[in-house]
Amino acid sequence: QVQLVESGGGLVQPGGSLRLSCAASGRAVSSENVQWYRQAPGKGRELVAVIGHLGTTLYGDSVKGRSTISRDNATNTVHLQINNLKPEDTAIYYCTLNLYWGQGTQVTVSS
Repeated sequence: QVQLVESGGGLVQPGGSLRLSCAASGRAVSSENVQWYRQAPGKGRELVAVIGHLGTTLYGDSVKGRSTISRDNATNTVHLQINNLKPEDTAIYYCTLNLYWGQGTQVTVSS
């Protein structure tokens, strides 16, 4: 049974930073691609970032240049750092591995 638990969300002011974490159990995050998606109120899901099993990374246009996805094999966790946060980054952020999804973590960017 694969479980993914996101954490690190919260309320942050515009221009601030957050580091989201996705802790996995039941499967190694290094064995498959892990994606971060987000869904803002009233909008569809948007791909934010991907880290491949070989370590390659890909970013959505909305966060490119101000985010970093990384992997810690020792703790079986994938992190997503987003800097210079904007109000339009407000969303629930989900991580996925294969067909499994976490419950999401809320990020709210507001002054």
